[in-house]
Amino acid sequence: MNPRVEYEMSEDDLAKLLDACKPTPCIMVGGVTGPTPQDMANHAWSALGEQMGFDPMTVRPIEGKGRRFFTGVPSETDEQRKERLADEAEQKRVAEVEELRADIQKKQERLAELEPRGTDGAQADV
Repeated sequence: MNPRVEYEMSEDDLAKLLDACKPTPCIMVGGVTGPTPQDMANHAWSALGEQMGFDPMTVRPIEGKGRRFFTGVPSETDEQRKERLADEAEQKRVAEVEELRADIQKKQERLAELEPRGTDGAQADV
């Protein structure tokens, strides 16, 4: 998953979101009611997410920064996801190689300490 990113919406975007959350008079037409305030809020967040490039289902407020600030996970295309996963796999591979090299170095140093030495200080054949 992508790391969370901090976003700041404009005053106009905040006004649209707050307006979308207001209850509206409900008229039943043919046994079906109109969209609920929750539906409207979800739609407003989806539109903002598309505009700003984040997944609207990942939005979280930031405490103490005001109503216009929030975090979310940037949205990504399938191609971007493939690239990100490939990059993460390569970073993991490189880290494992470095870890193995460090372990080998430590073990070689320890082996050198444990091997018997000849009288001239050179390592003796075992």
